[in-house]
Amino acid sequence: MASLRAALPTLVRLGVCLLTCAVVAGCGGSGGSGDDASRQANSPSTSAGTRPTGATGPATSAAASPSGTPKPKPKPHPSHTSAAPGGVARFGNPGGHAAVPAAARAVDTSHPTRTVGNGTAASCTSAAVVAAVAKGGVITFSCGPSPVVITMTATAKVRNAASTRVVLDGGGKVTLSGGGRHRILYMNTCDQAQGWTTSHCQNQSTPQLTVQNLTFADGNSTGDTTEGGGGGAVLVRGGRFKAVNTRFVRNRCDRTGPDLGGAAIRVLDQYEGLPVYITGSTFGGAPGQGGSCSNGGALSSIGVSWVILNSVLSYNTAIGTGANPARSGTPGGGSGGALYTDGNRYTVHIEGSLLTHNDAHEGGGALFYVSNNHTGTLDIHTSTLRSNPSHGFSTPGYPGIFFLGAGHPNVAGASLS
Repeated sequence: MASLRAALPTLVRLGVCLLTCAVVAGCGGSGGSGDDASRQANSPSTSAGTRPTGATGPATSAAASPSGTPKPKPKPHPSHTSAAPGGVARFGNPGGHAAVPAAARAVDTSHPTRTVGNGTAASCTSAAVVAAVAKGGVITFSCGPSPVVITMTATAKVRNAASTRVVLDGGGKVTLSGGGRHRILYMNTCDQAQGWTTSHCQNQSTPQLTVQNLTFADGNSTGDTTEGGGGGAVLVRGGRFKAVNTRFVRNRCDRTGPDLGGAAIRVLDQYEGLPVYITGSTFGGAPGQGGSCSNGGALSSIGVSWVILNSVLSYNTAIGTGANPARSGTPGGGSGGALYTDGNRYTVHIEGSLLTHNDAHEGGGALFYVSNNHTGTLDIHTSTLRSNPSHGFSTPGYPGIFFLGAGHPNVAGASLS
């Protein structure tokens, strides 16, 4: 399966992806395909059950507070960054109060397996990060008392057999930068070059990769066709992945393509269909800091569930043109300003979060959700979605959203405008 994917220069159809991962839990059965969803997307209907073209829903709130009065807007906070009593920078939505399950919380790193650096900024190098990630375990940084930027000259890659768990904890002081040239972090349980550990690589429980208290900046995967492309800062396939108190700024991936995406993070396959957790994290956060890609200016996936808690996704852009599949004469893409998801049965749950000022050239200025067989669900609770223009199509009554799934989006205590 991995060799088949590697042979594909681009992921031009979601149907190709689903064919290669049809056995993956949560990736859908043999019935759905990106082509099916996109044929509905390009139909003239504007109902919630089909994907329209050239139409947007009314810019009105889809939900109000329980009392029926509009929920107050959060106080302006340009970077959505604060400092905890211990001095560690805190990202995400300071006004978010969603309960965080144990599986979505930070990992205890008080007893690290290894440490990058010997107490000075000069000792914290790209080579040291690459070596530490290859060895695995719980990784912390000792780069001196001041914040430090480590410019990666190569992508750090998880070795599948080296460790069942890989944790990168920057202590709130470390930025890993792709320098505008490199993807920063990579884990792929089906990449034999990183070690073949099971016969069911697309559905194995390890490695479990966690990034926390870090900043990922200026990652760029443009031109990298691994797993169909995308994942400007982080690309994951298989195992488990979560991000806690982590910031992603100015990341990039290919400007065109009908299905590739995820300027910050691209995920394909998770063990037993368990969700990716994003907790207390920021994607963009201020003008000029957002990510951009053909689809999914922040996050993108196929057949993967997400739980996004107390986070900020703002100023991200889906810059492709032509949707999926690409309309005649166009290269395709342009959906999901912040979040682009596709597949069959999977879920997206957003709670305590802000999605503002994201932009999609085609559909879903804030988020694009397609369940090809109409079995997947989207839940948005106690969150604010505001000023997320969709320049091609959206689902009427849900500003900034395109949804094709089971019923309608479940919006509770949230404000959409």
